[in-house]
Amino acid sequence: MLAAVLFFLVLPTLLVIPLALNNTSYITFPPQGLTLHWFRAYLSDLDWRSSTIFSLEVAAATTVMATTIGTMAAVAFVRGKLPCKALLQALCLGPMIVPAIVFGVALYLVFSPLQLTGSLKGFVAAHSVLAVPFVVLIVSAALERIDPLLEQAAMSCGASRPHAFLLVTLPILAPSAATAAVFAFLTSFDEATVAFFISDTGGKTIGRKMFEDIDFNLTPVIAAVSVIIVCVSLILMTLIHVLNSRREQH
Repeated sequence: MLAAVLFFLVLPTLLVIPLALNNTSYITFPPQGLTLHWFRAYLSDLDWRSSTIFSLEVAAATTVMATTIGTMAAVAFVRGKLPCKALLQALCLGPMIVPAIVFGVALYLVFSPLQLTGSLKGFVAAHSVLAVPFVVLIVSAALERIDPLLEQAAMSCGASRPHAFLLVTLPILAPSAATAAVFAFLTSFDEATVAFFISDTGGKTIGRKMFEDIDFNLTPVIAAVSVIIVCVSLILMTLIHVLNSRREQH
């Protein structure tokens, strides 16, 4: 029963592959023939390339910002003695609870007067808010398993608290932080709902571009782009899994 449910959930993703290889100018299943034309059409289209590059820039900046902020927040929650810690944690994890469409409308109302819609800064700020909760959860779980006595031992040998964290705790925490960074990158790169509200003609993510083409220009290029996004996600998750496995073996 479990295998059947998992196969049912994965099946739509698998069906995208033959749709992307279809040699007709419209999406149909089963495909009438196989071709790589739609992947070449994606790579040769200036609008698609611009959207992809913009999404990569936003995702890279979001990864750095969200991983940094989320890691510091996780350290504060786990190691610090903060007043109203439960309330702060709830606020930090709030973006995971608030519906994305509500968050998108709110961001549009705030960003529009500030002229941040369609800008790199606006997208990075919005996506960082969405990605930070994932970083906090992953890093906090890893930090809970690290014995604080290791830092205390380092401080008893003369290291300051920041040095003890940087030289002792952070190297142990690095694999979890890397995993959190991958989740932050994928959260930004795959996000489409919020991008729909804060995009404009000057700055458009690949998710927003896919929405537009679904409405006005539905071709197998959409399936080709979907296959590329799925492959990138699988490669990143596999890389993190391999790195963590090797670290555990050593």
